Amino acid sequence: MNYSGWLKTVPAALTGDSLWKMEAYRLALFAGELAWHDVTKPMRDSGTLELASQLYEAIGSIEANLSEGYSSARDRARFYEYSPGSASKSRTWYCEARHILGEAVAEHRMRFLMQIVGSLLTMAPQQRGQVLREETVPHTVKGDRQSCVLASSGDLSGLLTNIPLP
Repeated sequence: MNYSGWLKTVPAALTGDSLWKMEAYRLALFAGELAWHDVTKPMRDSGTLELASQLYEAIGSIEANLSEGYSSARDRARFYEYSPGSASKSRTWYCEARHILGEAVAEHRMRFLMQIVGSLLTMAPQQRGQVLREETVPHTVKGDRQSCVLASSGDLSGLLTNIPLP
């Protein structure tokens, strides 16, 4: 599965809607599609059923908040501000799920969600006329000190074509 192949399967009821023009919405829907496949593995084990539920709910919140914000001019910025939080929460759940999904899948999903966060952080300020920013956060990965930074747009292309599945 890849993004361009998935685009061909999206129902016309979605692609014909003006909301479809929003790249962040399309990426959030694709993240939901990937999560659908990802949660099937943890759902097989009663010990990780809650993790699967939380992960899928967090991913679904990204696209739901974008849809709701798009539909309400009065509350648009507020809902757009919720979406990066949902994406960040999803990254956290993927981090927890890495033991079940495998490092390659979890790492891909976390990097992809970072791309979505980067896109989302520009949307609310456009509605409010101010800047939102996700600061660089130091963390440890496999013993190395690294920083969480938004991947470059060139990385997005790779994330949309080279997609590991659980």
